[in-house]
Amino acid sequence: MDLPDFGIPPQLARRMSMAEQHEYLRTKLLRRRTLVTAGAVAGGALAGGLLTGCSTSGTTASRPPASALASPPASATTKVPGSVAAPFGRHLAFGADPKTQMRISWQVPAAVRRPYVRIGLRPDDLDRRIEAELRDLKTPEVAGVSAAVEQYYLHAALDGLRPGTTYYYGVGHDGFDPASPAHRPTIASFRTAPSSPPERFVFTAFGDQGVGLHAADNDRALLRQNPAFHLHAGDICYANPTGKGKDSDAFQAGMWDVFLKQTESVAKSVPWMVTTGNHDMEAWYSPDGYGGQLARFSLPDSGFDPRTAPGVYAFTYGNVGVVALDANDVSYEIPANFGYTEGRQTKWLDRKLGELRADRSVDFVVVYFHHCAYSTSTHASDGGIRAEWVPLFAKHQVDLVINGHNHVYERTDAILNGEVGSPVPIGATTDPTRDGIVYVTAGGGGKDLYGFPKGVEESYEGHVTERESVDSFKWTKSRDAKAESVQWSRVRYRGFSFLAVEAESGTKPRLKVSALTPSGERVDHFEVRRGG
Repeated sequence: MDLPDFGIPPQLARRMSMAEQHEYLRTKLLRRRTLVTAGAVAGGALAGGLLTGCSTSGTTASRPPASALASPPASATTKVPGSVAAPFGRHLAFGADPKTQMRISWQVPAAVRRPYVRIGLRPDDLDRRIEAELRDLKTPEVAGVSAAVEQYYLHAALDGLRPGTTYYYGVGHDGFDPASPAHRPTIASFRTAPSSPPERFVFTAFGDQGVGLHAADNDRALLRQNPAFHLHAGDICYANPTGKGKDSDAFQAGMWDVFLKQTESVAKSVPWMVTTGNHDMEAWYSPDGYGGQLARFSLPDSGFDPRTAPGVYAFTYGNVGVVALDANDVSYEIPANFGYTEGRQTKWLDRKLGELRADRSVDFVVVYFHHCAYSTSTHASDGGIRAEWVPLFAKHQVDLVINGHNHVYERTDAILNGEVGSPVPIGATTDPTRDGIVYVTAGGGGKDLYGFPKGVEESYEGHVTERESVDSFKWTKSRDAKAESVQWSRVRYRGFSFLAVEAESGTKPRLKVSALTPSGERVDHFEVRRGG
């Protein structure tokens, strides 16, 4: 396999900022290393062509448009021994019901025959075998920018599982059996949600991860929290470092190979629940750019339209209802997909929040998406989010909103009717039924960090300042920035970090929210309790 040369094609360099050029070169370096260390065996197979994939039933997840899934013509294929196509990049996701459904996804360096998952209650007895679906994703050549790339993703839908049960699994295909002695070290495990709310469980969250040492550090740190699941608030991989949602954006499809290998240590056992950021609009696959996400991830089909909006869904784990949204639909800042659902997502959100609030088993409702409703950092606040969704969050008394987009940690006081409803100092308790909603920007997942407006002090545990008026701005409907002076910015931290949320049930349910650095240092914490 030919390895990419260093340097930026002149046609591309003219369209890129210095930061984008730096990211492009770093991406090519990482891609080169991955090809050398992980793809050498597959490279020999790829040189002669690829097997035509065998697509089987066994998953209810939506697939990308046909143009993104076309297999190479039979005349161009060459047989590849299954033993050289070693699986990698395993990642889990819940189905619509986390108690009984799990989706297992992975990647192979070449198309394979009869892919499957082995599953069982013991690692030495994987007696159940479930067929998987092969999704063949082609990235077209961009003249003077990048060569054509073909990637192969496999997905298996596991339904009818027992609640609160640990399962062991291995992924394979003809020529690669995870139950064989040679491949038994690849066996992993997951645990389904319990049938009734546990006394305590933890979930984690961040956005804006990408590939690199800091991203990997966060992965290791959140795994130490033993989370039941992880929420990824978009800007997942940064294969598209430009993030405008246009086919003229810079793009390196191979970054997904690197990312999935990086994330596998966590995502093979912790459901990795992603939603869609602006850098995840990859316009080479479909008009809305979501063909790549549909190929790489199997997410709950509980949204209003899983085929056109894969990052929109909901699930309930224990006493917490979780709602994922695609903020590209309403963002004033980045208009590529503005209005693409024609209001259907917002109507679905209103209905779903109402359903969750009417469910007596749900104590808390957590919503996450990419663009910020309230932030003072580089991307600031998005007026589209405030106009379309903030009123619905208030109407249904959402308990916690988690965003990314700005590569910092920032947390508001409780916001009620657009103003501070109640101060929430570090360590305080807030009641959404009385005080309003706390919004958290958890954008320190691993990508290069941002800052805050000039002269604005950081304010976090161990480095606390009094609340101050911060000069910021928000994006208006005309896509212009409007200055505003805000009082709601309570905690600000420039370092890498992630959220750890501990949910407790019982007579006095609560959410204990902490922001942690990769080293485990706590930079913020507060509690959410409803009705007293």
